[in-house]
Amino acid sequence: MEARFYKEEHHIFRKAFRDFVHKEIKPYAEKWDDEKKIPREIWYKMGKQGYLCPWLDEKYGGSGVGFEYSVIIHEELCRSENTGVLGMGVHSDIIVPYIDHHGDQRQKEKYLPGCANGEIITSIVMSEPGAGSDLAAIRTKAIRDGNDYIVNGQKVFITNGISCDLAIVAVKTDPKADPPYKGISILLIEDGTPGFSKGRSLEKTGTHSQDTGELFFEDCRVPQENLLGEEGEGFRYLMYNLQQERLALTIDAQATAEYALEKTIEYCKTRNVFGRCVSEFQHNTFKIVEMATEVEILKVSMAKWWIPEMANRLAYHCTQLHGGYGCMKEYYVARVPGDLRSLAIAGGATEVMKVVIGRMMGL
Repeated sequence: MEARFYKEEHHIFRKAFRDFVHKEIKPYAEKWDDEKKIPREIWYKMGKQGYLCPWLDEKYGGSGVGFEYSVIIHEELCRSENTGVLGMGVHSDIIVPYIDHHGDQRQKEKYLPGCANGEIITSIVMSEPGAGSDLAAIRTKAIRDGNDYIVNGQKVFITNGISCDLAIVAVKTDPKADPPYKGISILLIEDGTPGFSKGRSLEKTGTHSQDTGELFFEDCRVPQENLLGEEGEGFRYLMYNLQQERLALTIDAQATAEYALEKTIEYCKTRNVFGRCVSEFQHNTFKIVEMATEVEILKVSMAKWWIPEMANRLAYHCTQLHGGYGCMKEYYVARVPGDLRSLAIAGGATEVMKVVIGRMMGL
């Protein structure tokens, strides 16, 4: 169900972008999944049409529009039947805001136009082996050496990690800080910087075309001018931006669940069993109604844990209603469970979100 606050200009934008997705992305959904990558060309096409970072100020190549346009883009990308393209949404609405919010004028002028036109792909580089949810425990160090930082460490589970041109990297500039989170800073590290290398593109259960990689830093020399914001403020910046990340991931889960339900209803209305449509059996009718109800329920303050879990429950029932075809890759719904799984983990796993909410409730 489309939100009531959308106006005529939003509907026009949605139609234009849906047509773009139908022409430029959807026909290649399975091919890109099989190849395990999103072609660079689609980034350029998205940028040329103004679909990357539309919220950015016009002087940096954006359109200066409200976040509702980003919501529309996320919703329509979720209808492309290739959730790997959501890496473009991660770039636009999760990563680039770090530069816009905390970068200095030089950094904004250098990087933001390329982020908007598709010439620069970004990645946010936080997780490490042994340090995922506990960000303060990261071990990648950036030690001052004159006007530079010398970076050493390893990162893992990095969205857009292999394809990125610019990595926004969480590092420890003060390993002895107490509490530890006060020693975290963020550096902008360009692809090709000596000492910065990319490892494996990790095999996942879903979102196969979205590269998720390992990154390595070995005596990587980064100019001090590439410090984002202030030294020691990285944890605060990350926590601030995580709220928008969680919102974007929630939108993705909601939209993917809604589209999976649409496809399931369409299938159940046309598939005959024992001389009747699958949708005409009372149990199946009830199940579809229950799923439709879940899709429409939003509790904003607790959405990040509840909606991805709802989407995963819905994906299970959608595949069940497809019978044996629910295990066949040629059916979009069969790919949904694997694609959705990461949304219940990224940006704060379900259990972590419950801990956060519990603390907010004074528990």
